[in-house]
Amino acid sequence: MEWGNSSLYADFVLLGLFSGSRFPWLLFSLILLVFVISIASNTTMILLIRADPRLHTPMYFLLSQLSLMDILYISTIVPKMLLDQATSQRAISFAGCTAQHFLYLTLAGAEFFLLGLMSYDRYVAICQPLRYPVLMSRKVCLLIVVAAWLGGSADGFLLTPVTMQFPFCASRAINHFFCEVPALLKLSCRDTSAYETAMYVCCILMLLIPFSVISASYTRILIAVYRMSEAEGRRKAVATCSSHMVVVSLFYGAAMYTYVLPHSYHTPEQDKAVSAFYTILTPMLNPLIYSLRNKDVTGALQRALGKCLASRKVTAF
Repeated sequence: MEWGNSSLYADFVLLGLFSGSRFPWLLFSLILLVFVISIASNTTMILLIRADPRLHTPMYFLLSQLSLMDILYISTIVPKMLLDQATSQRAISFAGCTAQHFLYLTLAGAEFFLLGLMSYDRYVAICQPLRYPVLMSRKVCLLIVVAAWLGGSADGFLLTPVTMQFPFCASRAINHFFCEVPALLKLSCRDTSAYETAMYVCCILMLLIPFSVISASYTRILIAVYRMSEAEGRRKAVATCSSHMVVVSLFYGAAMYTYVLPHSYHTPEQDKAVSAFYTILTPMLNPLIYSLRNKDVTGALQRALGKCLASRKVTAF
C-alpha cells in the first residue's frame, strides 16, 4: 500500500502528561518549578566551576559538561510540554517531532556515555593518584567529552531516520508528552518487530558498554578503599563516589525500565511516569546531589555569595 505525503508527514498530537491528572494545573506548576530549579542549579554549577580556580580539575570539568547536557536535555522536552498545556495546543509537526526525537536520543546517549567515562576519572583519582595529572590531562578530558557527544550523536543519527520513516497511519495521537521511540512505534501500521529487536540490542549495548566501565572502575575503587588505612581518606573517597553512583543508578535504572524491560510488563501510563522521572526530575537532581554532598562545590558557592555581598556593600557606600 502506498502512503501519501499527507499521511506520512502530517502533524502529530501529543496527549501529554496532564491528560489523566485530576489536578492538571497543580502538576503544571510543579513541573514549571522543577524546570526553573533545574536550569538555575545547572547554570550555577557551570558558572561556579568556571569562576572558581579550586574547581579547575578534571572531575569538575566533566561535571560542567554533565550540567550542560542536563540543561539541553530538559529544554528539549519541558518547554513544549508546558506551552501545550498553557495554550491547549497539543499538535507537533512531523519536522518538530523528528527534531525532538533526534535531540532527545543524542543528549540521553551522550549522558549515558559521559556517566560511564566519569567513573574512569574516579578510578584514577583513588587508585592511581600519583599518575592522575597524566592519565587525566586536559587532552584526555577533551577526548572523554568528545567521545560522549559522538556516541550520543551516533545514537540519534542511527535511530531517528529509521523510526521516522515508518508510516504512521493508524492514528496521529501519541500517548506521551514527547516524541519517544516506543510511543511512536505504536502508531505505525507496518510491522516494527524487527526494528524493535534491533533497537533492543542497540540499547543493551549502549547500556552494557558504559556499565562495564563503571563496574570495572568501582570494583577497583572498592578494593582500594578497603585497603586504605586512613579513615578520612576512606570517607572522602566514599562520599565522592557515592554521588556519582546515585546519579548513575537513577538515570540507568529508568532507561533500563523503558528500553530493556519487555513492553508487556509496563503500561503507557507507567511509561510516562518513568519518562517524566528521567527527563524532568533527574536533570534537577544531578546538580543537587553533587553539590549537597560535595564540600568543594558548597565552599565555592559560599565564596561566590560572599563576593557578591561584599561588592553590594561597596557599591552601597
